[in-house]
Amino acid sequence: MKKNFDVCIIGSGPGGYVCAIRSAQLGLNVAIVEKSLVGGVCLNVGCIPSKAMITAAHFLHRAEHDAPDMGFKISKISLDFKKLHSWKNSVCDKMSKGVNQLLSGNNVTLIKGEASFVDSKNLNIQISKNEKLNITATNFVVATGSAPIEIPGFAIDEQNILSSTGALDLKKLPKSLVVVGGGYIGLEIGSYLQKLGTKVSVLEAEGELLKSVVDKDCVKVLQRSLKKSGIDLHLNSFAKSFKKQGKDLNVSFVQEEKQKNIKAEKVLLTVGRKPRVNEMNLQKIGLELADHGGLAVDSQCRTNISNIFAIGDIAQPPLLAHKASYEGVIVAEVLAGKNSVYNPKVIPSVMFVSPEIASVGMSEAEALQNGYEIKVGSFPFAANGRAVSLMETDGLVKIVSEKTTHVILGVHIVGPEASQLISEASIAIEMGARLEDFTQTIHPHPTLSEPIMEAAEASLGHAIHIIQKPLRK
Repeated sequence: MKKNFDVCIIGSGPGGYVCAIRSAQLGLNVAIVEKSLVGGVCLNVGCIPSKAMITAAHFLHRAEHDAPDMGFKISKISLDFKKLHSWKNSVCDKMSKGVNQLLSGNNVTLIKGEASFVDSKNLNIQISKNEKLNITATNFVVATGSAPIEIPGFAIDEQNILSSTGALDLKKLPKSLVVVGGGYIGLEIGSYLQKLGTKVSVLEAEGELLKSVVDKDCVKVLQRSLKKSGIDLHLNSFAKSFKKQGKDLNVSFVQEEKQKNIKAEKVLLTVGRKPRVNEMNLQKIGLELADHGGLAVDSQCRTNISNIFAIGDIAQPPLLAHKASYEGVIVAEVLAGKNSVYNPKVIPSVMFVSPEIASVGMSEAEALQNGYEIKVGSFPFAANGRAVSLMETDGLVKIVSEKTTHVILGVHIVGPEASQLISEASIAIEMGARLEDFTQTIHPHPTLSEPIMEAAEASLGHAIHIIQKPLRK
């Protein structure tokens, strides 16, 4: 095996493997080190398995609740959770094998083992209990991601107290679950488990879900949907401890200064994630941390040690897979001598709850805080023919734009296929588009993309498919 490389990447998640492939495409001699599964957390125990389970739960929900209204008589559906678990794993395995093939096809050297820095040029890799490997590289890229945050009284053991990793690897469907933390990870997992038959309760410390994370109008739609589905939402609630009582866990929490309890079979702890900066001797070799807790990097994702770069969750926020992949491409180009910089105008975010939420750019509140005079227009999916035919009419498209120039500042979607629709808005904001660029672009009919056009029309005071009061000029 080679021991000297142009670049060595530690971590094969969506940042690491993308960086490795693009670096190899640009002619560099590349190694990538992975201590666990190729594809990292996202592909194996995060984004991909959760979306597989969400798809299955949505399928079941449609069959049970929508099919009868369409005229389909379906007898009682039973769930083989063991088979569902196996199918979910097959999705992850297929994707992981695909990444392996891409790395091999691009002549990237894959090294399985746990890495730690000796200095800025040397890396020790523990291949097995009795085998070590030392490699050198001109440049290193740290892409080792993040880990779940724990809180006092709730140590994660993946038996009683689950992280997202444990929740996505359940061998048996729990009868009941308490989700501690009403963020997007907890709500995604809690929502699909509820659809599969679990009784779900959510404890959220803030007075509203997703505060300062998602546009308020989108949150209102989501909260109504969650309550309608049977999920119990406990806001202003602080989880304190739990006790094992027979087969259940008795979870104590404080809500508005009152001590309360909920019993559940499992607890899912999703109060956030933190960069893995206390591993691999990162700080011992002199790498500096930023205020957000990750490694400090510049506009080319370079750390304070000039030949060491950092991308993904361990570097700058937000902690999103697609941001990590984008950074991976930038770093590969920098290593190949190109003058590339990380400077996106906006980064879209998506929540695969029901209905889906997707946002890009500034919310209404953020635009006002930044001193903009704004126009705000929205259009409901209930007035869209395609949404009606899909029986998925909850939600809306909301556009925030600058009042005089009509330049689009933010787009927020809650509704069917929001995750697919948001890219149109992302491109628009990156290109400096105005409301008229949406209204004067013909959108196909009948499609879910039409509400984007109609929300822009609503901003200008002349949406066709809703009744509007005349807007002041």
